[in-house]
Formats: sequence, structure tokens, C-alpha cells
Amino acid sequence: MKLVETPWHIFGATLVIIMGLVMAVWVGRKFELRRSRAVFLYFWHTAFCFFYVFYVLENGGDALGYYQDALLFREWELGTAAVSVIATPFIHLFGLSFLGVNLVFNCFGVIGLLAFHGSLRSGLIGKPRWVRRLGYLVVLLPSVSFWSSALGKDSLAFMATGLALWSALDLRRRAVLMCTAIGVMLVVRPHMAGILLLAVGASLAFGSGVNTRRRLIFALLVLLASAVMVPFALNYAGLRNTDSLAEINDYIEQRQGYNREGGGSIDISSMDPVTRAFTYVFRPLPFEAHSAFALAASLDNVLLLLLAGLGAWGFLNRRKGLQGPDRIFMSWYVIACLGILSMTTANLGISVRQKWMFLPMLVFLLLSATGRSRRQIPLDNEVAIPAVNKAGFS
Repeated sequence: MKLVETPWHIFGATLVIIMGLVMAVWVGRKFELRRSRAVFLYFWHTAFCFFYVFYVLENGGDALGYYQDALLFREWELGTAAVSVIATPFIHLFGLSFLGVNLVFNCFGVIGLLAFHGSLRSGLIGKPRWVRRLGYLVVLLPSVSFWSSALGKDSLAFMATGLALWSALDLRRRAVLMCTAIGVMLVVRPHMAGILLLAVGASLAFGSGVNTRRRLIFALLVLLASAVMVPFALNYAGLRNTDSLAEINDYIEQRQGYNREGGGSIDISSMDPVTRAFTYVFRPLPFEAHSAFALAASLDNVLLLLLAGLGAWGFLNRRKGLQGPDRIFMSWYVIACLGILSMTTANLGISVRQKWMFLPMLVFLLLSATGRSRRQIPLDNEVAIPAVNKAGFS
């Protein structure tokens, strides 16, 4: 497959880049980011898109399969097939090339990146400068942008994660945006959407600052939605007719045997839960790297491990635990995702991609516990942008 084949392909890709830039500036303002910061993050993320496309054309990858399926008009189906269905109109209606379609999905990832950075910026106001710089460094990690920059489920899932994180910071005013995040996640990863919904329910049920009337109303809505979504998510995950814990255990053991081929495969069946969780989040480490990609991922993991140490120290020195609906939402979501994914993923290459469906929340929690908060001043000496949006972003 060629990168571009006609002049229209070149024009179409260029048009997508321009429209994506305009989108990034507009969305960046909704997430209270300066224009220069939004522009930089857009081009940073887009650079990884080009790198991903050239790599896939040379070595093969999932994006090629999604594109070829889109050429054949696949039927609508949640999960993998949904990606090809979403890509179909961009190919057949707008005539975009493989590069152009990847640039479209790159825009989804950019929204997630801007939401992630905006959330950290908002949550770290008053923190020491080095903590804020550390948060920005995490946003720039290659593993954050590489997998979310191209045609595939990761770009949409990362966008949903970023929107959910931003929404959780003020769920009362951003409830519509949280519903949007859950809906997007439902399209590509229904089981993760179910976890998002249950985490929202937990934040409403156990969070402080929520009056009883609103708590009961929202809890009822979450329970009704869960009654529909959670069984559907279990069905999608392959647990349709599971009636006992033994059958669930058999399913987990089966999943632990999947994806055991390749340099990233590991045996997790004999690991205890803590070791599996550590392996899922922080491996490979530099001494385990067997390729250039593994080495890049391991350097990212070193920074995450450092952040985990700083955050753990901060939590140990806090007099109060996690409070507020936002922290409870993030905690429940991280624990549920980490528990399920680490128990069923036996390939480090897959974990490097999938863990960014919950790591933004974990990074936020760790950074919020790192360093002592000082007086409330805007980050980077910026002038805070007033929250004037009426669409649920602020």
C-alpha cells in the first residue's frame, strides 16, 4: 500500500492537518490551555502519527487491517469492527488515503492529550514548579502519543479517558461530557465503558460534598444504566453464559494464555496480584529491552516508576485519605482497570498500549499527592482562563 496515490490524497491529508490544528486550538481553550501550548501538543502528537504510518507501511500493523476492512464496508459492530466503520466515510465519501485517515484518528488522540494536560494543569495549581514540570513531562512521553496517533481503538479509547478525567474534576457541571466519554469508550471497548460507569456510581455513592437528593437520583440512573451496560460488556468480553466463579476462573486462565508469542510475552499465571500489577504498569524495564521500541517503552516506565515512588511517599505523609467524588472516581477506575487488565494480559507489548486507558487517572492521583501545595497560582505564571464554556467542558 502506498502512502498517497493521487494529488487529492495529498490535498486531503493537508486539509485534515489544517482542520486538526484549528480543532486543537479551539479544544485547547476549552481545557484552559494557552494557544501556544495547544499548538505545540498538536504538532507533537501529529509527528508520532507520521512516524506510526511509515512504520506500519514498512513493517505491517493493525492500522493496515482496519483500513482494508473499511474499504469493504464492514457491518456495524462494537469493538474492533467499529473502528473500520468509523473510517469508512472518510475513505469512500471524502476519498482520504491511508495517511489521511490516520490523521483523522490522530485528531481523536490529540483531544485526549489536551484533556489529559488540561486536567493535570488544573489539578496541580499551587504545586511546586518541579511537580508541574514533571506532569508536563509525563504528557510528552512517547508511549502516550504513539499508540493514540493512528487508525485504531487506542486513539478513541485515549480520547474517552482524557474526557473522563477532565469531567471527573467537576462532574456536576460536566456530566454531559462524562456521558460522551462513556459512549465513546463503549464503541471501542465496551467492558471499559462498564468500568467507567461503575466508577461514576462509586463517586456519587461515597464521595463527600454530594447532597442526598442528588446522590439518590444519580445513583438510580447509574444503576439503571449499569443493568444494561455491564451484562453487555461481559458478553463482549466473552463471559456470556458464565454462572459461577469457577467458570470465571477458567476464563481468566484462558486469557492468561493468550498473546504468549513474541518478545513481549510473559507468564503471568504464576504471579501474585501485586507482581502482576507491577508488571503491567512498569515493565519492561531498561535491562529487559530487546528492541528499540522496548527500550523507549522502558524509559517511559522508569519515569512512571519514579512518579509512583514520589506519589506513594506523598500519600504516606498525608493526614487525610482520598476525598471528593473526583478522587474516588479515579481510584475506583484505576483499581478496577488494573486488576482486570493485569490479570488477563500476558504480553508487555499489549500492556504498553492498553494501560493508557487508566494511567492518566493514576498519574493525576500520584502527582496530586506529590509535593506540598502552596497558594493557588496559575501554572507557569499564566493568567487563568475563565470558565465560560456552556457545553460542559468547564
